[in-house]
Amino acid sequence: MATYLITGVNRGIGAELAKQATAAGHEVIGTSRIVPDGKSWLQLDVSDPKSVARFARDIAGRNIDILIGNAGVYLDKGQNLDTGFGPDLWAQGMAVNVAGVFATIQAALPNIRKSRGKIAVISSQMGSNVRAAGSSYIYRASKAAVTNLVSNLAVDLRDEGIALGSYHPGWVATDMGGSAADINAETSATGLLERIDILSIKTTGVFEGYDGAEMPF
Repeated sequence: MATYLITGVNRGIGAELAKQATAAGHEVIGTSRIVPDGKSWLQLDVSDPKSVARFARDIAGRNIDILIGNAGVYLDKGQNLDTGFGPDLWAQGMAVNVAGVFATIQAALPNIRKSRGKIAVISSQMGSNVRAAGSSYIYRASKAAVTNLVSNLAVDLRDEGIALGSYHPGWVATDMGGSAADINAETSATGLLERIDILSIKTTGVFEGYDGAEMPF
């Protein structure tokens, strides 16, 4: 049995990842920005330094085998080039999707080191320069940045035996992905967990899809 730390378990892919990991017999530490009554999740707003510091205290001393950085936002969907993409959206998008991922990894790193665990970050093919399709500039830029972050952390943590990977979850029918998406959250989560399970130092720094397809940077 492994201990998973999964951010953003309140809905969508995060909720399904937590559900499937729990069903497989693993311990799951879930986090959410808002914790509803009756839920045992830890409160974590990845863009709030005070919340991150409290979270680090909450998990102090616990072994974490697998960290899945899933929490993210897509704030600029449908924005107009001439009038949209305001600085507040840029600041919030980058704070959650990039700086927030780094802050979470940094906070949990002592726990991951205890078990020589691994780190998976839910990125997106929308951050690929090769597959640039226009629009959604904030979301695309944030996913490009977080994939780059994972690549560089993979270099720095390799000698400690900690593997990292970036993963495209597919176009998923969630609140973020919309009803016209290609796959459901169950299919995405199943594939992601399979890919994360085989992540190793030999493959550290990988950027691939939920189905194992290699993603171009």
